[in-house]
Amino acid sequence: MDDQKESVFLASVRAFFKTLLGTWGIVVALGIVLVITGVVLKPSMNAPKTRLTIAPSTSGDISLLPSSSPVILKMNIHGILGQGALTRESFEAILSESHSGVLAKDRVKAILLDINTPGGSATTSDSLYRALMEYKKKYNVPVYAFIDGMCASGGMYVACAADKIFATHPSVIGSVGVILGPAFNVYDLMQKIGVQALTLTEGKDKDMLNPFRPWKAGEDASLQHAIAALYEQFVNIVTKSRPKISQSDLVNAYGAQVYIADEAKELGYIDETVQSAFEVIDALATEANIPKEKVQVILSQSYHSLIAGWFDEKAPLRSGKHTHQIQLFPPLDPELSGQLLYLYPQGL
Repeated sequence: MDDQKESVFLASVRAFFKTLLGTWGIVVALGIVLVITGVVLKPSMNAPKTRLTIAPSTSGDISLLPSSSPVILKMNIHGILGQGALTRESFEAILSESHSGVLAKDRVKAILLDINTPGGSATTSDSLYRALMEYKKKYNVPVYAFIDGMCASGGMYVACAADKIFATHPSVIGSVGVILGPAFNVYDLMQKIGVQALTLTEGKDKDMLNPFRPWKAGEDASLQHAIAALYEQFVNIVTKSRPKISQSDLVNAYGAQVYIADEAKELGYIDETVQSAFEVIDALATEANIPKEKVQVILSQSYHSLIAGWFDEKAPLRSGKHTHQIQLFPPLDPELSGQLLYLYPQGL
């Protein structure tokens, strides 16, 4: 009887370890497959992809119309330019795929920009603006902007690519300017607590605005020159797109102030105030010669696959590190720190 009990016990132990080893074998095999996939397919996985969704038409209808129906392509510009889906690559992916798949055969007859942003990276703002201007020139389609919330700084820069700009009454618009910083200097504090810092450099002013030493007069000259150049470019873009705004008024009177929609209309930042996006869609359909009953509004959004995120160079799976951050105001992505920005920081 004891021998029988022992044999049953040993059989159970063997079964347990077989199951355990089998499970671990599957996990290890899956890990190997994922790693190989990440190495071989990483470039294609990291490329932005687009997802299409039917958006409400002028009547609020979200029915799928025949594949031959003309399309108003809706693009959301929500958040900080240069972060998340609001990058040059993601934006260009949406535009480049707007003539393929279900949108092939020149179905896109107009573009609606849905804007709610405080701005962001100066380079991203310019990239998005140029991408829209090139698209308009290539396909000869009207572009309207609809602001519901905020369209400040870089958002205003991008909106200038639109043929007309509409905004809801409570929306806030403007902030034409460039910002870098703030930069802090803690040299005096370090002296008081007895801390020293050493920075090794080659090249004049390589450590400009180093916070751990006294700042020298004029060491920020090159940065100020770059800021001035970007500001001049911003002013030129706005005054060219918004003819009611003169360069003199923009620079000397309006500056980087923001205005409620009705004021913004009076000054020339926008064309019309509206109650909802439906009014803008209706006007855009008329501009594009699309019968109202045949308007198909499709929202195109950019995304990255979940698997691609696992194999990003900064992902814990590849780096072996977990990053913990204490985020101070403004909640700006560290990748944008130190960049020249078309950004309204209070809008964050």
